Amino acid sequence: MTTPISGSGPSTSAPELAPPELTAPGAATALLDAYVPSTDRFLATPHRTLLGRGSAAELPPGAGPLPTRVRELLDARQRTGRPAPVVMGTLPFSPDARPALAVPESVRWAPPLRQDPLIALPVPHGRGVDWQVREVPAPRAYGAAVAAAVARMKAGEFDKVVLARTLELTAPEAPGLPAMLRRLAHRDPAGYTFAMPSGPGRTLIGASPELLVSRRGPVLTANPLAGSAPRSADLAEDVRRAVALLESPKDLHEHAVVVAAVRQALAPFCTRLYVPERPTLVRTAAMWHLSTTVTGDLARPEHTTALDLAHALHPTPAVCGTPTDVARRVIAESEPFDRGAYTGMVGWQNADGDGEWVVTIRCAEAEGGLLRLFAGAGLVAGSSPEAETAETAAKFRTFLHAVGASL
Repeated sequence: MTTPISGSGPSTSAPELAPPELTAPGAATALLDAYVPSTDRFLATPHRTLLGRGSAAELPPGAGPLPTRVRELLDARQRTGRPAPVVMGTLPFSPDARPALAVPESVRWAPPLRQDPLIALPVPHGRGVDWQVREVPAPRAYGAAVAAAVARMKAGEFDKVVLARTLELTAPEAPGLPAMLRRLAHRDPAGYTFAMPSGPGRTLIGASPELLVSRRGPVLTANPLAGSAPRSADLAEDVRRAVALLESPKDLHEHAVVVAAVRQALAPFCTRLYVPERPTLVRTAAMWHLSTTVTGDLARPEHTTALDLAHALHPTPAVCGTPTDVARRVIAESEPFDRGAYTGMVGWQNADGDGEWVVTIRCAEAEGGLLRLFAGAGLVAGSSPEAETAETAAKFRTFLHAVGASL
């Protein structure tokens, strides 16, 4: 479906966001291996790999719109004569929390990890960690919160909400983040793998399957995911689960709600917006997801940055719910923790306004010997506490595998 004017399909005129500087085999994995916690910002996407080193300038606190402040920061850096400034970092779920965005001292670019033949090599497991695992909330309490939310939806109070829970993993000493990042990247090299400072002494690390939005010249792309099912090690069962997901009324409804919200948010920026009629499937090592790739042509690309688009989209019903204000209130009432950077966004943008912003799911925040993992489930009136609790457990697997822990 094309909105607001007709079009036969996705645009193919998008230029590359930035030409990779490195093209030899091993270039992308070299950046992965070079990552240093605390000082570096690493992001691998299906299109490129970036490693930002150091902080030349951090986004200061301010009262103006965030996209405008980022544009001003990049313009100021460009006026100093520095070549091609780029901002990288994380934005939290809460609009009142402070983002962690900075212009690195230097940025190295490479082709995507999925094109690097060295990504297929096995990753050493290294030294084991004796993790202590605490579930917050416990599964029974989470199921009760799901049941309460479903009852409110059946009463017509709201349409959808995403409720999350956490695993708090503690160890006698700080875990090795570079090794953790490598295991995440090798497990899902076609996804979005990241490790960036998210606050004083904290690092956001993860492997998300979901692009919030990218801008390449006059062309935008968004890829909302909603509706999911756990993978199976048995091939026949795995295929059965994928087919069932494509035919699930509950999951198709959940997905349609998200796609409608994305269309509504992006249409004002576009002369053409292409939205496929039905979702397709994407897979990670742990999950199947319903996926829709939305593309559009910007009406005023010179005035619309990637962060402008991301800011208009965030939070989508895929991570919050609908209506947004009511869903935020239900989340605050139901979740016994602060989401922080979880279900916010992570990414980059250059001075031309091109960039990529990724939804921060399948992630954890590391702080000293504490590693807090997050997973959520999208609830609609047809949801069940047992199924949604099992879904969050399945989503935890991505990160549990990377750290050598289990529930």
